[in-house]
Amino acid sequence: MTFRYSFTFPIAGPNKLPRFRQWVAQHAPEVPVSLPPQVPVKSEAMTIRLKSVEDRQKLSDKLQQVKL
Repeated sequence: MTFRYSFTFPIAGPNKLPRFRQWVAQHAPEVPVSLPPQVPVKSEAMTIRLKSVEDRQKLSDKLQQVKL
């Protein structure tokens, strides 16, 4: 199964990838994600890839309550 679905969410500041990896490991370890190789520091959003629409909805629900 490939990562066919994308999800873009707001995230600002440096070290976006390590911060998101840590958050997803703690709060959504059941959701497999594919992260981009890098995200520019000036960027205010990040797009990740997911395997299913259900995974996208789970992650969306959990991220609505969090400020990364």
